[in-house]
Amino acid sequence: MKTRIVGSVSVAMACMLLAGPLRGQSTVEQVRITLDEAIPMALQHNHNLMATRTAIEQSRAQEITAGLRPNPVLSGSWQPPSLFAPEGASQVGLGLSNDFELGKRGRRIRAARDATDVTRSQVGDSERGLAFQVASQFINVQLAESTLELAQQNLKSFQNAVEISEFQYGAGGISENDYLKVKLQLLQFATDVQQAQLARAQALADLRQLLGYESVPPDYDVTGPFDDQPLKVDLEDLQKLASQNRPDLRAAEQGLAAADSQHELAKVNARPDVTLSANYQNSAGIAAAILGVSVPLPVFDRNQGEVARTQSVRAQAQQQHAEVLGQVKTDVRDAYEALQTSDRVAGFYRSGYLEVAQKSRDISEYAYRRGAASLLDFLDAERSYRATQIAYRQAIATHLLALEQIRQAVGTRSLQ
Repeated sequence: MKTRIVGSVSVAMACMLLAGPLRGQSTVEQVRITLDEAIPMALQHNHNLMATRTAIEQSRAQEITAGLRPNPVLSGSWQPPSLFAPEGASQVGLGLSNDFELGKRGRRIRAARDATDVTRSQVGDSERGLAFQVASQFINVQLAESTLELAQQNLKSFQNAVEISEFQYGAGGISENDYLKVKLQLLQFATDVQQAQLARAQALADLRQLLGYESVPPDYDVTGPFDDQPLKVDLEDLQKLASQNRPDLRAAEQGLAAADSQHELAKVNARPDVTLSANYQNSAGIAAAILGVSVPLPVFDRNQGEVARTQSVRAQAQQQHAEVLGQVKTDVRDAYEALQTSDRVAGFYRSGYLEVAQKSRDISEYAYRRGAASLLDFLDAERSYRATQIAYRQAIATHLLALEQIRQAVGTRSLQ
C-alpha cells in the first residue's frame, strides 16, 4: 500500500510539471517575434552595434579636421623709450602672417574620406556578424522549444505506463523491481522537462540581449517554422554573390585605396609651406610697411620616413586584401559543404527512421500493456524513440544554422 501511494505521488509530480510554464497560457497576448523581425530589431537596438557605428561619425569628424586651413597669426609690439634716452620716441609694430599649403589640403581630405569608406564597410561587416548571431540564437530558441514540447509529450505519454505498472504491481502482475524501474524512468522524463525549460529560458534571455534588452518585453517569444528548408544553390553563384556583397572584402578593397591616399599625402607633405607676412611699424612718427615671404628649404627633412612607412602600409594592404579574398572563398565553400551535409542528414530521418522509431515504441507499449512484452523491451523502445526525436530536432537546427552560415558567407540574406 505504501509503494502504491509513492507511485501516485510520482504521477502527481509529473502532472505538476506538465501544468508548469507552458507557452501561450498567459491571459495577456504574448509578443512573438519572427526571424525576419528579429534581425532588423537587433540592427536598430543592439548596443554594441550602436557603439560601433559611432566610429563612422568619428571618421567623418576627421574629414572636417583634414579640410581645415592654417590659422593666420596676428602679432603686435610696442617698444617704450629707452631709460638712457627718455626723450626718445616709442616704437609700435603690427604684423599679420599666414601659412599657405601647396596641394596638401586636397590630399588630406581624400585620405580622410577613404578612411571613412573603410570604416563604413567595417561597420557593415559588424552588422553582418550580428545578423548571424541573432539568427543562430533564434534557432537555439526554436530548438529549445521543440525539445521542451517533445519532453512534455514524452512525460505525458509515460504517465500512462506508470499507471498501468502501478495497477499491474498491485495485482501481482509484475515484480516490485520492475515497478521501481518504471518509476525511475519517470524521473528521467521529468528531469528532461526541467532541463528543456531551463534551456528555453536561457536561449530567450540571450536572444533578448542581442535584440537590445529594452526593445522586447521579458515574456516575449519567437515564432516561425522550425523545419529543414532544402535549398538548391550553386557554389559558383554563391562565390559571385560573396564577391559582390561581403562588406569585409569591400573594406579590404577600400583599404588599398586608403593606403594609396596616405602614400600620396606623405609625398605631398614633403613640400614646404609658404609663409606670407605683412608688418606695419611706426617709430618716431615715421610709418613703414614690410611685406615678407619665407619658405623652408627641404634640405634634410623631406618626410622620407613617412613616405617609406606608407609604402609599406600599401604593401600590407595588398596582402590583407589577398587574405580576405581567400577567406571569403573559404567561408563560402565551408558553408556550402555544411549545408549539403546537413541536408543529407535531415533526409535520413525523413526517409523513414522517424516512422520506424514511432512504430517501434507504439508496438512495444501496446504489447507491454497486454503483458506480451517485457519491461526492458518497452523501456528500450521508449529510449530509442526519445533519442531519435532529439537527434532529428538537432539535425533540423544544424540544417537551419548551415543555411544561416551560407547567408553570412555571401553577405546577404537573399540567396536568389
